[in-house]
Amino acid sequence: MKRNKFCIVVAAMLFACSSVLKAQTVKSPDGNVVLTFALKEGGVPTYELRYKDKTVIKPSRLGLELARDKHASKGMEETDLMDGFVETGHNISSFDETWKPIWGETATIRNHYNELEVALNQPSSKRNIAIRFRVYDDGMGFRYEFPQQRELNYFIVKRERTRFAMAGDHTAFWIPGDYDTQEYETQISKLSEIRGLMKTAVTENSSQTPFSPTGVQTSLQMKTADGLYINLHEAALVNYPAMHLDLDDKNFVFESRLTPDPVGNEAYVQTPFNTPWRTVIVSDDARRMLASNLILNLNEPCKLTDTSWIHPTKYCGVWWEMIAGGKPWSYTDVLSVHIGITDYTKVKPNGTHPANTNNVKRYIDFAAKNGLQQVLVEGWNIGWEDWFGHWKDNVFDFVTPYPDFDLAYLNEYAHSKGVKLMMHHETSGSTLNYERHMEAAYTLMNKYGYDAVKSGYVGDMIPRGEYHYSQSMVNHYLYCVKEAAKHRIMVNAHEAVRPTGLCRTYPNLVGNESARGTEYEAFGGNAPYHTVILPFTRLQGGPMDYTPGILETRLNKWCGNQSYVHTTLVGQLALYLTMYSPLQMAADLPENYERYDDAFQFIRDVACDWDDSKYIEAEPAQYITVARKAKGTDNWFIGGKCDQNGHRSVIKLDFLDKGRKYACTIYADGPGADYEKNPSAYVITKKTVKRGDTLRLTMARGGGFAVSLMAEK
Repeated sequence: MKRNKFCIVVAAMLFACSSVLKAQTVKSPDGNVVLTFALKEGGVPTYELRYKDKTVIKPSRLGLELARDKHASKGMEETDLMDGFVETGHNISSFDETWKPIWGETATIRNHYNELEVALNQPSSKRNIAIRFRVYDDGMGFRYEFPQQRELNYFIVKRERTRFAMAGDHTAFWIPGDYDTQEYETQISKLSEIRGLMKTAVTENSSQTPFSPTGVQTSLQMKTADGLYINLHEAALVNYPAMHLDLDDKNFVFESRLTPDPVGNEAYVQTPFNTPWRTVIVSDDARRMLASNLILNLNEPCKLTDTSWIHPTKYCGVWWEMIAGGKPWSYTDVLSVHIGITDYTKVKPNGTHPANTNNVKRYIDFAAKNGLQQVLVEGWNIGWEDWFGHWKDNVFDFVTPYPDFDLAYLNEYAHSKGVKLMMHHETSGSTLNYERHMEAAYTLMNKYGYDAVKSGYVGDMIPRGEYHYSQSMVNHYLYCVKEAAKHRIMVNAHEAVRPTGLCRTYPNLVGNESARGTEYEAFGGNAPYHTVILPFTRLQGGPMDYTPGILETRLNKWCGNQSYVHTTLVGQLALYLTMYSPLQMAADLPENYERYDDAFQFIRDVACDWDDSKYIEAEPAQYITVARKAKGTDNWFIGGKCDQNGHRSVIKLDFLDKGRKYACTIYADGPGADYEKNPSAYVITKKTVKRGDTLRLTMARGGGFAVSLMAEK
């Protein structure tokens, strides 16, 4: 009997040695996050992740499937980088620094991690790769690294096969996998339910087609049954396609699915090369998910030598009356490009074009009166009557205004009022045309004192066949940012690839859309929980130009649109805190702000750059409360936002300076407030508070609150 037991033990040991060839482990600085890398039988690289002794990622394989060259000679077929590896060395190191962002949620950010670098060789191909893991207190990132070498100089990635094996049927907050848009309503379901809900999720945005019945986009937020919050995303997306996730919904295993090019290949790589980081953020506290800087830290430091011209901006603009009120971007209804018209003064205007000199002056006056720095004007330039047609690859030149838009006069008028105009460049998806005209367009901006541009990529890509998130498009978006920096211009790109923390490296990238924004409130509405899930998903990679501040939530009060904003009035104020961005729009019409001038005071007062941020309470898609200290001041602002169920908040003011008093103004949902039935009910209360005091505030259905705390001298 003893001999049998001995044989069993020896057999188990031999099996373990054969199935795991070599393993390395590294822990986070606080010891809670544990990453283990192992070469399994057959030389297959794998990793697993644990947090406080709970499984986050089960053993998951790593590797890339390479495209075969149909013309290669016999015996020269491509070798996949998926197995057959041996470890040639490894290194464990630590790093700890504190850096200062040009703008952000805090004045400083700590970058503290332990790192494991594993060097691998594939004897059959004589190729070398490395896999680098960085383990933080709130998760980890890893990437593939390809040193320059004779046997691996240029290759084509057919499929990246990175896997994330989840430990159970977690609750997921997801949008369908789509290579062209993120403008979906977030779905909330178990992983096992994604396939069944995919058709419904896509129907609401029926022009789009997901790549798989179980494919989802990153940033993907999940919650486990035992209380862990897990987020999957990527960092430092450079010269590589954006990553999606395809789910094996029987075993709860995600596998990377990169955005392909027109012939189906995912990426084209020239060594030396590093892929973007694949990221896993994990915590048992939802507030830590929102406060995480892991994705920013995985990006390279700022590459701009002079950043003095980059500044957070609060702006208004000629936009909402077009989106919600149905007014046209185009000066005329004549399809000018098709018939060769070059003199727009000879074309009959449609008479309702809002991007005209007099109307823009009205917005400039409003901005100057209320302390807004800039005015965005969409529809100012020729070509809008053709942008959606077959000629869109040469419609816009980005320098020629319509006859009713006096470019020189309006810039002079704006500057005389202490205001700047914000440029708008709609490319209509024609990147070749935009790059062809970019230097002239940026030079025009310099001439007239524009220092920020909102760009757009509505429509199919030209060159045709490319997806919005492919490798070539990712390169285009970054090219725009780099070229803009040469002209000291800040960029806010809409319809572009979702952010991955590159705003650290290029801080003139001050905003993106890359998600379903406020405009959808004019197209039927966003679910009340929408803005309390986006900070856990889309905003993990960088700020969003969500365009908040719609105080007249019933659109039919000023136009024929029967849609309504799915928040209360006060809920809109809260978004300036809960939806962080250094670029914040007061998106409503001037006359609507005049109607609610006392509530608009909060938008006048609130900052958009911060020295400190404290997440007080949070739960994905339910509620978020955050307090932020305005940059260079002693003033604090608090915002709370909730879903359709309402929420009660208890806020201890223990973050205030000791011994100091603060003038506190509370903007709260009023009695009977409700985003559907009574959205405009609000109450403004003023009092004096100090450190240690407590605020008890109730958010209505779809509501919120906003608080300003001005330090008394």
